[in-house]
Amino acid sequence: MANILIADDDALARTILNLAMQQEGHQVTQAETGQECLELAQKQTQDMIFLDAKMPNMDGFTCCAELKALLQDQCPPVVMITGLSDQESVDRAFSVGAIDYVTKPIHMAVLRHRMRQVLRERELMHQLGAINQQLATANKELQQLARLDGLTRLANRRYFEELLSKEWRRLARQQQPLGVIFCDVDFFKQYNDLYGHLAGDFCLQDISQLLQLSIMRPADLVARYGGEEFVILLPETDGTGTEHVAKRIHTKLSNAAIPHKGSQIASIVTLSMGATCTLPNLTTDPKDVLEVADRALYNAKSQGRNQTVLTPYQQA
Repeated sequence: MANILIADDDALARTILNLAMQQEGHQVTQAETGQECLELAQKQTQDMIFLDAKMPNMDGFTCCAELKALLQDQCPPVVMITGLSDQESVDRAFSVGAIDYVTKPIHMAVLRHRMRQVLRERELMHQLGAINQQLATANKELQQLARLDGLTRLANRRYFEELLSKEWRRLARQQQPLGVIFCDVDFFKQYNDLYGHLAGDFCLQDISQLLQLSIMRPADLVARYGGEEFVILLPETDGTGTEHVAKRIHTKLSNAAIPHKGSQIASIVTLSMGATCTLPNLTTDPKDVLEVADRALYNAKSQGRNQTVLTPYQQA
């Protein structure tokens, strides 16, 4: 059943149209003037509107144009009823937004055919709109998934590098610092060998959650960089702030006390971290700061692991 609005100053014509549409099982609302049609169309959702072309004060052409302007994309299809079958009137009906027209005297078989066709097309458009919305939602979800690491649900390396480049330019313009921390799970191969790869995956997931809980601001980002290595992006964070984040991570991981009997330095899982901080500028490649943080990580591992080494980034 569809909701149909009829606007015609001729009471007999409205009665005939009303009867024909009710026989089709539709709900009909009637208006005598163009102004009344505009008011009803704004108050009630209609699936279709029949407009008489020749009405006093506001003709159907003007009313149709007003409907399109008022309701825009929400305007239902409009069929013009006219005793004027000349090409100029037909062209005018289409130019103001009518989707079809019927001529007086109205042929009921033609009317029913046009009505069914228009309503069928409207239903198809609704279905197409719903499908497009589903596709847009699915595409958005795919884009989000493309940014995530499958195991940990953290940002992946690709998204991290995209965001690093974006934040580098922003911070260079605003003259704000940037901190970066590389994290590597100590003796993770031995963990996998001792507990199995499934347990290793669970361990990485636990560490991922711990790292995520260690950052405090929406702009901060934790990403899985590869294997057992993670990276943290800290926009608008100086060296002191970067060190605080690293200390917070060490404390949380120590409190978590994930058993690791295969470690050569502790009985629990630990992290080595390499950190750096810099003031970005537009003449420097942001990947250079990653090399500094990576060297700091190497030094942390060389000096006994389970510690953070912070190396300031010296720009050329």
